[in-house]
Amino acid sequence: MSSPQPDPGLEPDAPGPSPDHRYLLDNTRVEAGERFTWLAELFDGVTRGHFDRLGLRDGWRCWEVGAGGPSVPEALAAAVGPAGYVLATDINPAWLDPHGEYEVRRHDIVADPTPQPGTFDVVHARLVLVHVPDRARALASMVAALRPGGWLLIEDADTELQPLACLDELGPAQQRANRLRRAFRALMTRRGADMRFGRTLPQALRSAGLVDVAASGCFPVGGTACDRLEAATVRMVRAELLAAGLADDAEIDAHLAAVDAGELDLTLAPLISAWGRRPV
Repeated sequence: MSSPQPDPGLEPDAPGPSPDHRYLLDNTRVEAGERFTWLAELFDGVTRGHFDRLGLRDGWRCWEVGAGGPSVPEALAAAVGPAGYVLATDINPAWLDPHGEYEVRRHDIVADPTPQPGTFDVVHARLVLVHVPDRARALASMVAALRPGGWLLIEDADTELQPLACLDELGPAQQRANRLRRAFRALMTRRGADMRFGRTLPQALRSAGLVDVAASGCFPVGGTACDRLEAATVRMVRAELLAAGLADDAEIDAHLAAVDAGELDLTLAPLISAWGRRPV
């Protein structure tokens, strides 16, 4: 039987039906913890490098927005020390440590008021705004939290820049991986994600009134972390892929087997990191 193809009506650049704004990668799923582990392996070094660039030091006040897992709040708490303060928020903070060296708070970046406005030296969000339908309001809330001279660092993917799971489509397994990646992107688009959001970050920060805006990109290719992240993500969205008719069980099982066997050189969309400072 031929593998099902993504419905053209669900392709990311097609108008399609009205978006479903429920978060596809739900934190309540056990696979969410696996994803946080491998995202940390892939990107925490990049994020810490940006914190160093911004001058993060002892005594600073930091807000980690949509923290997900504990790795970034822990890194921030270690950097600012006992004299500093780290607030880690998430719409579902189940994976954060309530007894850690940072404060944990349940918070919706769009619906809830800005915590402690005008007081933070650094506000950071990674792979958060791409999923938020009202991105402008979320960004405004984060800017409002900054003290004069404080830094906002936003890191988000741009899947349209590089949409493939396997850069080299040398055989059926790679072609199948790319079909499933297109299907995943279709699901994300249906949930209101913006697959082109990463490239807009510098302009978005300038439009929000920030100065000294700059950006860089990170593009991981291959390795255990990419493999394990892919497997956890596909298992997480399996039911949604089947329900939407974007894949069948045989195709998903074959892909997961190829991933587990290390047969694929998997990659991710570029992570675009952009930062800017609230004017003094």
